[in-house]
Amino acid sequence: MASKSPTWRGHLWRLLALLLLSGLALQLFFLLRIALMVVVDPQSTPFQRSEIWRLATEQGHVLWSQEWRDRDRLGGHLQRAVIASEDAGFAEHSGVEWEALEKAWERNQRAEASADKRNERLEQREQQAAQRGKPLATPLRRVEPKVVGGSTISQQLAKNLFLSGERTAARKAQEFLLTFMLEGLLSKPRILEIYLNNVEWGEGVFGAQAAARHYFRVDAHQLAPSQAARLAVMLPAPKRFEQRPGSPYLVSRAATITARMGAVPLP
Repeated sequence: MASKSPTWRGHLWRLLALLLLSGLALQLFFLLRIALMVVVDPQSTPFQRSEIWRLATEQGHVLWSQEWRDRDRLGGHLQRAVIASEDAGFAEHSGVEWEALEKAWERNQRAEASADKRNERLEQREQQAAQRGKPLATPLRRVEPKVVGGSTISQQLAKNLFLSGERTAARKAQEFLLTFMLEGLLSKPRILEIYLNNVEWGEGVFGAQAAARHYFRVDAHQLAPSQAARLAVMLPAPKRFEQRPGSPYLVSRAATITARMGAVPLP
């Protein structure tokens, strides 16, 4: 007697099982990659490779600066400045600052609501001008909400090492998993060392050594506290601050970070 052909439910369960196994295999791959970083320095990140491609296609050439430095050659000033600016609780938390994430989400919600209201007013102005028979020569520029993050250094490293820049719930969930893997397998000093050697500090400028040479013509361990603070403040938007190195915000924020650095413990 011939067996019955599989039902659609059977196909569905097989597909779900395949997706589950694929997801577990991906997590195992990430876990092994991170375990290897205990002794092997990562050579590049997805973001760096995408930047190389962008520079090559847009400009026809790649001006690139990056040079690995072990933690003891990065200098205490820069390490303290980055912790003070980016993640004050780095030495104590387990990878995620939930309170900071909640505050960032609330601020982003308010920023989006404010931007929506301003854009509605701009649209009304354009419509009124059109109704009067005098449409605006150029459309009014829409307001983009200023989005702030609540990510820790460990979360930023997880994103830089493995993920794209897209903003989706699935990507954020993967970021959390990778963060806990990093925190579980690597020491805090190692996480900070990898982060400082791979983070972007300008157009084609990656890592603390390249940044110190690019902006101050010294090695990373030779940075003065004020210089280290200026580099730390640049991190959220390095390409923008590279174009405006003397901006009032950068100068003011760097002074604040310099004052805080003495109280920052190194992990």
